[in-house]
Amino acid sequence: MERRKTRKIQVGDVAIGDDAPISVQSMTSGYTHHVDECIAEITKLANAGADIVRVAVPEKKDTEILGEIISQVNVPIVADVHFHFKRALEAIEAGVHKIRLNPGNIGDIEQVHSVIDACKDANIPIRIGVNEGSIVERKDKQKRQKELTSFFSDRKHGHLLALMIAKVEEYLDIFDSRDFHDICLSAKLMDARLVIDIYEELSKRFDYPLHLGVTHAGPRETGSIRSISALGSLLSQGIGDTIRISYASDPLFEVEDGVELLNCLHLRERVGAELIACPSCGRIQVDLFSLVDDVRNQLQHEIDLPIKVAVMGCVVNGPGEAEGADVAVFAGDRRGIIYVQGERVANVPEEEILNRLLLECKGLQERVQKGETKLGEKAVSIVAPPESAVTIEGHHQ
Repeated sequence: MERRKTRKIQVGDVAIGDDAPISVQSMTSGYTHHVDECIAEITKLANAGADIVRVAVPEKKDTEILGEIISQVNVPIVADVHFHFKRALEAIEAGVHKIRLNPGNIGDIEQVHSVIDACKDANIPIRIGVNEGSIVERKDKQKRQKELTSFFSDRKHGHLLALMIAKVEEYLDIFDSRDFHDICLSAKLMDARLVIDIYEELSKRFDYPLHLGVTHAGPRETGSIRSISALGSLLSQGIGDTIRISYASDPLFEVEDGVELLNCLHLRERVGAELIACPSCGRIQVDLFSLVDDVRNQLQHEIDLPIKVAVMGCVVNGPGEAEGADVAVFAGDRRGIIYVQGERVANVPEEEILNRLLLECKGLQERVQKGETKLGEKAVSIVAPPESAVTIEGHHQ
């Protein structure tokens, strides 16, 4: 897919926009002034694949310890600023790598100017964030707003989209007046379809990098569908330069799902094994779901290379998936037939599948690391044996 061309900004050592890799962000859930807990949470998110982490700084006691936090973590830190411009100035002084700002939440325009000027002096960017809940209709019905409303008149929620774009334009005028263009834009809503609409329009109108997200997405069970349906659609169009999947849950899940989304769209190089497995059906001949969970947990800790591992429950789809995987197992009669790079290596009882599969994955990883083979290479084509043959052979081994 062809990426949308944008300006490029720098957040610490992470570039955003233009040809830079799409980055994954998340936000800590604890109090920033609880230093040890905050550092531990940032480290956990970074280890899971977060490229940038945002922290809340609602009080001075939060900004006072920002420098200590920044010095002990290995990802860029964004300060989330609302209402009080002094928190932004203190965060900049502490060495934060980026400011997240909604100018509408700071009443005095001169205070907004002071934050912009401080970021310019410190050579750090600002994300202008506009959310559905922060848009308030202006009483004067300005001409530009009417024009935009007319443009969106054929859409059910066109007036809301028009208000959000008008608000973005209003904020950009403030930054332009200070000759500040180190900017990333975001405009988040809770409706996935509207998120797609608003970012499509932003991508047409502005050349700033875009931070994608769905606000108020809910728990992971439903929020993942809401978020990925919107972000996946936009990324597939080449729209979006950095993402955050937001859940009312542990932010670790946000990072894991954001990374996996980019992996699936081939927008990020996978680290660790890729696990595929067949869905539920009446042909499964082993305790597949427990096996898949066990395999996933083991691979997560034992495999660093992007080995494609297939765990299949019967001989109907198993061979086809095995051909597409580096390591695969498909079930016979309470047994597992294991293939490595398309070549059969074992037929083991169900209780031995997990250990043998992991052994073969580790062995392949070692051979790849030594340069003896490459991932994706297959020695032979796999032909499914008759189910009866699988059963008989299993009894004889």
